Amino acid sequence: MSSFKAGRLGEDIMRELTAIFRELKDPRIDPMISIVKVDLSNDLSHCKVYVSCLEGIEKAKESVKGLKSASGFIKRELFHRLKMRKSPELHFIADDSIEQSAELNKKLNELL
Repeated sequence: MSSFKAGRLGEDIMRELTAIFRELKDPRIDPMISIVKVDLSNDLSHCKVYVSCLEGIEKAKESVKGLKSASGFIKRELFHRLKMRKSPELHFIADDSIEQSAELNKKLNELL
């Protein structure tokens, strides 16, 4: 039962984080950053947010630094928007899956 609640809340967190990321004004954060996956623990205390950039893993790592410095603001906004009893601790992780899929798509287009 709790895993269903965590999954549903994880989707809500992903939707709200996308909106919050668009409002951030830190120059380190890429405006085209994407959330790849959100893993929420079953006790709802920790949340791993995997982010990726089209420009590559280095830009994603730089964006993660900006997100970590804004994590207090992000956590507060998330708490108010979702009206949760307790806001989870956010852990941002750089991911290069969008870059890999773009390269794969480019290779497939070259074959055709």
